[in-house]
Amino acid sequence: MSATVEGKRPVPPDIRARKGGVPLVMLTAYTTPVARLVDPHCDMVLVGDSVGMVLHGLPSTLGVTMEMMILHGRAVARGLSRAMLVVDMPFGAYEEGPAQAFRNAARLMAETGAAAVKLEGGAHMAETIAFLAARGVPVMAHVGLTPQAVNTLGGYRVQGRGEDAERIREDAATVAGAGAFAVVLEKVPDVLAAEITRALPIPTIGIGASAECDGQVLVVDDMLGLFTAFRPKFVKRYAELGAEADRAIAAYAADVRARRFPAPEHVFGGEPGR
Repeated sequence: MSATVEGKRPVPPDIRARKGGVPLVMLTAYTTPVARLVDPHCDMVLVGDSVGMVLHGLPSTLGVTMEMMILHGRAVARGLSRAMLVVDMPFGAYEEGPAQAFRNAARLMAETGAAAVKLEGGAHMAETIAFLAARGVPVMAHVGLTPQAVNTLGGYRVQGRGEDAERIREDAATVAGAGAFAVVLEKVPDVLAAEITRALPIPTIGIGASAECDGQVLVVDDMLGLFTAFRPKFVKRYAELGAEADRAIAAYAADVRARRFPAPEHVFGGEPGR
């Protein structure tokens, strides 16, 4: 059952229990108005570190800070009443070790009201995931293409082709064994993602993966056609709001320059001094 049918906010054990059931729906949000739009339709809403590129014009996610994630996390929390809130751990907030990760995860949860955090990395993050899970911090893992490691990976390439598939399998199995309640599979071959989904006891959330994953996530600005700097192959545009906005803004500018706006119905009557 989806969040829209149940009418109550799920928590991480609910999400985990959805393994193999009706696919989980997840979208990003970074502001209160967008959170209100996606809330009735999603099981989970992610405040992703993609906010750095989508809203702040950064070239990658590496410049995103804890302060940014908390600011946007609070904004999204105000707009949710049904979907579960997950907030990304930004680059540099957890890689140093489990203690650092716990301090920052606890801060994110306390200051945003998030039910869980998401962090990137496979087998090498197992100790940190286990440390957090044992201390009451639900963790959504993220393997395959991990954008915070873009410089190490050599770009935004598909991960897990050929012999590299075993690395992705091991990463996914290890984070599940460490206590993650779900795992994002990003930009991995369809067949591999389906295989991992069948093998894992926790839900897989695909983005550029497979329709056989236990759920899907997209950046909301991508699927609405608002972010147009580039378009990943795995994005389906469900609207072209960027083009619509461009036409609307152009029409407004033309009306102002031609003195068609404001029209009589947009101004207030009455003589000066009265």
